[in-house]
Amino acid sequence: MTIPSPFRLKIASALVALASAALLGGAFAFQHWGGLAPCPLCVWQRFPHGAAITLGLIGAFAPVRAARLVLLLAALALATGAAIGIFHAGVEWGWWHGLAECAGGGAQAGSLAEIESELAKPPAPRCDEPAWTLFGISLAGYNVLASAALAAVAVRASCKGERT
Repeated sequence: MTIPSPFRLKIASALVALASAALLGGAFAFQHWGGLAPCPLCVWQRFPHGAAITLGLIGAFAPVRAARLVLLLAALALATGAAIGIFHAGVEWGWWHGLAECAGGGAQAGSLAEIESELAKPPAPRCDEPAWTLFGISLAGYNVLASAALAAVAVRASCKGERT
């Protein structure tokens, strides 16, 4: 039994929203329960998932023509997240330099009280040091894999089947 194209589109939209929510939830779980503070690039990788969740939910309930466009926009958001992840993984592997915010340095303090306040804070996470790896792949690398796969699902679903 084959699923009619409009239903495949709705299922793919819901899948994109659900999978992005799971990935974003995993990032927050690593942060809040696992104690892995996110670096600036880790935080940047979360925004495309927020967009994909929103767009996936819209696509799940939109008319078919609109759902196709919305799903393509979700794919673009996920591809952007994968690109940020590639940049982050490259910084971790030392292939290129990260951003100035990625150095983990403190703010410029003027008075002795400001310096003491900055020293009392835990150091900011660095983008070039993976907080966690599995099989040699960091969270940024896994984000690339998951985001690219979801983007492919979204593109395939939006472009497959009859046009209505």
